[in-house]
Amino acid sequence: MSNSNKSNITQEETIVEMESIQLGIIGMGDMGKLYARTLSAAGWKNVNVCDMPNKYEALREEFAGTGIRVMKDGHLVSRQSDWILYSVPAEFIDSVVATYGPSTKIGAIVAGQTSVKAPEIAAFEKHLPEDVYIITCHSMHGPTVSSKGQPLVIINHKGTAETLALVERILSCFESEIAHLSYKEHDRITADTQAVTHMAFLSMGTTWKHQDSFPWFDPTYTGGIENVKVNMTMRILSNKWHVYAGLAILNPSAKAQVKQYSLSVAALFKLMIQEKEAEFVARIRAAGEFVFGNRGDREQILLSDNLLDQYSLGSVPKDKRKPNSHLSLLAMVDCWYQLKMNPYSHMVCQTPLFRFWLGISEYLFLNEDFLQDAMQAALYEKEIREDDMEFMMSARGWQECIALGNMEGYRVRFEDTAQFFKSRFGEAAVIGKQMIEMITRKTNPSTTAPTVPTTVTP
Repeated sequence: MSNSNKSNITQEETIVEMESIQLGIIGMGDMGKLYARTLSAAGWKNVNVCDMPNKYEALREEFAGTGIRVMKDGHLVSRQSDWILYSVPAEFIDSVVATYGPSTKIGAIVAGQTSVKAPEIAAFEKHLPEDVYIITCHSMHGPTVSSKGQPLVIINHKGTAETLALVERILSCFESEIAHLSYKEHDRITADTQAVTHMAFLSMGTTWKHQDSFPWFDPTYTGGIENVKVNMTMRILSNKWHVYAGLAILNPSAKAQVKQYSLSVAALFKLMIQEKEAEFVARIRAAGEFVFGNRGDREQILLSDNLLDQYSLGSVPKDKRKPNSHLSLLAMVDCWYQLKMNPYSHMVCQTPLFRFWLGISEYLFLNEDFLQDAMQAALYEKEIREDDMEFMMSARGWQECIALGNMEGYRVRFEDTAQFFKSRFGEAAVIGKQMIEMITRKTNPSTTAPTVPTTVTP
């Protein structure tokens, strides 16, 4: 990864460029608005945006006086803009590009901000005129996270050195870490860094909902690692379902990885309930050695358990906490092992959630006492057996939903789970943002100092 390339143009040329180049954004959801505001604040004078026609007046009112030009539809944005970003849900990318793509200005550069690139590239190749360039991108973070230091993938699918340099100059204001990939590389890596990670957190959320239990009140789910699980699950569930559904269902690389995670959960659970200690421990050790055995001098991703203790939604004292099998983490490491996948090679497309997921897995496996406690709890703590059974069922339910490509089923499962936790989303958002700032600084020292943690008690 590297910082954005400003390329060799003078300050005078930069000023002329920012005053003359027309930037367009089709789709003004959360990420579209983030891009529009960031580009405008950086000094780009011509930022043209649109959303669905029924949102035109509301958008005009929202962006009045900002210098951002709200247009009635994507035809007007496409005809006028030299760089065009489609910021729409992945399931709608084909129909939106089919509608507005033919109006694209000759010689324009077209990009998309969808999190799955295969359908996006297919839509661009099918519906765009031949005389345009395709250099797409993906900011690997949500709209409430600072873009500074976060990965930003640029995919030069059909562009020249000159147009690529212009794209890098346009996106440099995000202060992100640039990664150049093909769209196939992007989808293969994000299948693991996003789709499987989200499925694991969603499975935990569904488990707690089925158990009718808020985890911050349960002694089994308190403490450093548990705070990561709880807060990141809340962060996902407080967002829009279609972001995660598109990642899982429309990514051609995701289904095999999601299926293996479900299989790993089930295989380990079967060994646990039969108390086959030797076989269970051998499988966990082999997986841990494969994933973490060749780390070399790599620094651990997370900080101390005492620091993570500060990011809590609850107030269960340490002496009241109970053992946890950490089946979700054991299964993730087993999944990587079964697929012969090195998660560290995916850090080029790391999201804050993936950083935490890999970090707590690493933290568990590199602390022998923690790992021993988890394996013993998995095999012999009968009190947590029903939670592990529910987790296995939840993981299988999410996997089957994804395998069937059922967007409506995904929406219902997601929103039903989210509704259970809705009352705590505000508190979780504050703590989740602080945690992300902390781990971003830990893995990218060039970013600003994190906010001081705030422990929120019930």
